[in-house]
Amino acid sequence: MSEPAPSIARAEISLYASVLAIRERHGLERLGIAFWDSETTLQWAYNADEYFHAASTMKLAVLLGVYRQVGRGELTLDAPVHVRNKFRSVVNDQLYMLDFDRDADPDLYRNLGRTMTVQQLAYAMITTSSNFATNLLVDVLGVSTIQTALAELGIDGMKVVRGVEDQAAFEAGINNEVTAAGLLKLLRALAEGKAYGAEASAEMLKILHDQRFKGGIPAGLPQAARVAHKTGNIATVHHDAGIVYLEHRKPYALVILTQFHSETPRSTAVADVSRDIYECLAAMNP
Repeated sequence: MSEPAPSIARAEISLYASVLAIRERHGLERLGIAFWDSETTLQWAYNADEYFHAASTMKLAVLLGVYRQVGRGELTLDAPVHVRNKFRSVVNDQLYMLDFDRDADPDLYRNLGRTMTVQQLAYAMITTSSNFATNLLVDVLGVSTIQTALAELGIDGMKVVRGVEDQAAFEAGINNEVTAAGLLKLLRALAEGKAYGAEASAEMLKILHDQRFKGGIPAGLPQAARVAHKTGNIATVHHDAGIVYLEHRKPYALVILTQFHSETPRSTAVADVSRDIYECLAAMNP
């Protein structure tokens, strides 16, 4: 196996030192990073195979499941979905409801008793990170279909076992989990047009480009950068996974997973890692 080019080797060493400094500065309990650059072929990882609570990054897998079924002709994007706030826990099949005050897009609850299309729900699930839209789609697809979509594309390192806000499952230790490496595989499938075809991949990326929460990866980049991404935030985790598009170069994919102590104020660690990786690439390609 050939040795990496000197510039790439220097970049890897620099990134490792920088990441350790960021982890210490922000007092992170855990940090996972996976990175792939189609321009320089640089690939880099830090704790990339370590599992984290997925938070809302699991919605990427749900989106993949939607387009799998659409591609197979088993679902259409304009199919109506009855909007109701009753879901079944994976623990003893007990019913639970979502609290609209906790949802990132409470306006969706105005549609209770009506219908919304699969496309409308998928868009809200990603762009405003609606838990309500997510659970409706999980019910439409079924968890097994979502896992099948991941397996078909060779995406390991992602476990989707339930919808969101399933408190009984959480208390039983049943949670959706992801690794940085697993999320990176999903992003690469999208970037390379291999997620159920070029057209489906492009449609999913278009939705991801409309992400409204920009405090993670985009916050560490120049204003002109475009990012197709999905964030994930709960009490003690802050994640972001996306594809970065800059002028005059090919895109790169980046996943940053962070976990911090409950008493630690929410930090800018994700943005800081994003900034360091951007600056590293800029130094390699002046």
